[in-house]
Amino acid sequence: MAEEIQAKSSAQSGTTLPTWPSDALIIVPVRNTVLFPGQVLPITLGRPKSIGAAQQAVRDQRQVGILLQRDSEVADPTAIDMHRMGTVANIVRYITAPDGTNHLVCQGEQRFQIVEYLSGWPFLVARVLRITEPAVRTPEIEARFVNIKAQAIEAVQLLPQVPGELLAAIQSIDEPPALTDLAIAVMDVKPEEKQEILETVDIAARMDKVSRLLSHRIEVLRLSQEIGRQTKTALDERQREALLREQMAAIQRQLGEGEEGKAAEIAELDAAITKAGMPKEIEDQARKELRRLQKMPEAAGEYGMVRTYLDWLIELPWKLPEEKPIDIAEARKILDEDHYDLDKIKRRIIEYLAVRKLAPQGKAPILCFVGPPGVGKTSLGQSIARAMDRKFVRVSLGGVHDEAEIRGHRRTYIGALPGNIIQAIRKAGTRNCVMMLDEIDKLGAGVHGDPGAALLEVLDPEQNNTFRDNYLAVPFDLSRVVFIATANMLDTVPGPLRDRMEIISLAGYTSEEKLQIAHRYLLRRQLEANGLKEGQIEIGDDVLSEIIHHYTREAGVRGLERQIGQVLRNAVVRIAEGQSGPIRIVKNDLVAILGAPKFENEVAMRTSVPGVATGLAWTPVGGDILFIEATRIPGSGRLILTGQLGDVMKESAQAALSIVKNRASALGIDASRFEKSDIHIHVPAGATPKDGPSAGVAMFMALVSLMTDRTIRSDTAMTGEISLRGLVLPVGGIKEKVVAAHSAGIRRVMLPARNRRDFDDIPEIARKEMEFVWLERVEEAVAAALEPAKPAAKVTAPQFASADA
Repeated sequence: MAEEIQAKSSAQSGTTLPTWPSDALIIVPVRNTVLFPGQVLPITLGRPKSIGAAQQAVRDQRQVGILLQRDSEVADPTAIDMHRMGTVANIVRYITAPDGTNHLVCQGEQRFQIVEYLSGWPFLVARVLRITEPAVRTPEIEARFVNIKAQAIEAVQLLPQVPGELLAAIQSIDEPPALTDLAIAVMDVKPEEKQEILETVDIAARMDKVSRLLSHRIEVLRLSQEIGRQTKTALDERQREALLREQMAAIQRQLGEGEEGKAAEIAELDAAITKAGMPKEIEDQARKELRRLQKMPEAAGEYGMVRTYLDWLIELPWKLPEEKPIDIAEARKILDEDHYDLDKIKRRIIEYLAVRKLAPQGKAPILCFVGPPGVGKTSLGQSIARAMDRKFVRVSLGGVHDEAEIRGHRRTYIGALPGNIIQAIRKAGTRNCVMMLDEIDKLGAGVHGDPGAALLEVLDPEQNNTFRDNYLAVPFDLSRVVFIATANMLDTVPGPLRDRMEIISLAGYTSEEKLQIAHRYLLRRQLEANGLKEGQIEIGDDVLSEIIHHYTREAGVRGLERQIGQVLRNAVVRIAEGQSGPIRIVKNDLVAILGAPKFENEVAMRTSVPGVATGLAWTPVGGDILFIEATRIPGSGRLILTGQLGDVMKESAQAALSIVKNRASALGIDASRFEKSDIHIHVPAGATPKDGPSAGVAMFMALVSLMTDRTIRSDTAMTGEISLRGLVLPVGGIKEKVVAAHSAGIRRVMLPARNRRDFDDIPEIARKEMEFVWLERVEEAVAAALEPAKPAAKVTAPQFASADA
């Protein structure tokens, strides 16, 4: 039990103290504690001077001054170590505990300020100035009083285990100073902040500071309470899950499952790892993960991740299956069955297969088929797989912009999976499959890396035998995979990636080739797709030719197949309605089924007036014909170019005009006509951007035709770059351009003589049906393309050429 110390006289103490001034006060220094007026606070005394000061105050029944020292680490504070303002306190009780500690219970009365410290006492004594609170109740003070009371009540209600008496005390206080001091006294704020409030004498300023501190504390308490609720909810959920798992484990034990079931699962995985035929390094990794799984409880979050990883390792085809010898004759037969013509490409594929047959362990090149859409690139890959009797799997790369799509995600991520390459290997179920990397020219690069750079290792025969997927984190041998890539154009394929592949170009088909493809493949495929059988419908070659010439204009045959499908669906409706007998489709039916013809032979119409030449162009989806139109208007010799022409094409037009001016007398042109006229060159369609130097010959001929009033032969198209010396320079895309001209009904083309090397690439039917004029100089183009001059009286052609695209 605590024993209260009774007051003793100063005579019994054996010491003589100086006389007390009327304004003197015993100072009790405290650490980390600030006493406010009206607050009852127990203070533990540990320092001899503090104990002596408190005992003297009890003996003399004096008040004490509770003063915060600046540095709590100072053991024997002096005047310089103390704050200048504290609280005058009445001693309610002095207690000595059984353990020897001394406690002082005191009640704050009012603020004081140190005037000076006095000497001669064994403890701190100072003359002080007592500060009286002014009784001010202005509307501003009243408003602050109402706000602080509301804040204090809310803060107290947010505190855990708050006694009801404190809330009642706050609600019952009517004086602003008392409420302000009580509110800050019960709040858990730093002693320095409390001392700042104690030293603020002005009541309005003090209330503002307390209000700010209360606002901050309320926000902290709200967040703390919300976090506590969330934590409790999470703990309750976890406890519930743990209880359910324990119950489930008890049920499994009663049913003979549980540990026995897990042991059986581990044994099954162990046997599967042995059977998978992994290399030793990878098998060691798998068994290490299996040991981790064995020690891990099934309820652990990582259990499923490790199990999924082991499943991937087990299901991948590590063993190389026995390869059947490649039958070259059978391969040639398969290629002929699946594809019409394409003799050069088939010959290269047969060479590729022959090398694989004689050197199966060799490093085969990566084939890349480049051509317009619908020319059979993907089906060629499927034919190669059939010829080699291997599984075929396709990986679409169009729009892929994340390196992880190729290399996979690391297992640290939730929901991680291997990349598309390993996933395709697992889908094929064999390590020597034929893998087609479709649309390799449409790879993108984003913030997550460059997938094209990740493909460098995949397509490099020197290093893909140790391809490392981020998810597997072990090497996988891709050297036995036959990689085939497809692309519509090579411009967007990165140089290093293009260097690892052998490029095989596929141009568009001629009209005759499209007819044969439609007759042999497309018609049969659409009959099956629409539920028709042989004999239910008759479509002649004339109908197919009509569709090819007037309803499609493309390098491939996808649009043609869609049109054939639409014709067959019309027949399906008639059969479903009960019409009997074979349904015969004739040319006159096409308008009712497909609508009016979408394309017509407009070459003759376009070149029926002077100033119009037919050029040839290359596009990413095949070749196309291009009309160059020129007209002359009164002016001052300007050259006007329209039709969304690029810089190179504009320069070709300027060069063509310079050549015409330079050879005006030789061509029979009055040179003064250039000075009195503006020349306008337009290339329809105006909405399509165009560029390149290959329209130089066509622009030159359009200008010559315009200035000589002689038309260009309607059956003639031309391509070639020109120089200011009048030379015709070689251009690219000859095969695609000639095929486009043949499809448009043109039977005569003028090509640069230095492009004779490309003659063998032109389809045989086009070589047979078309006349080729090889140009060395522009004068040869004038002689070969211009129609004879007409009598002046019969020239009725308008000066302005049509701009209809």
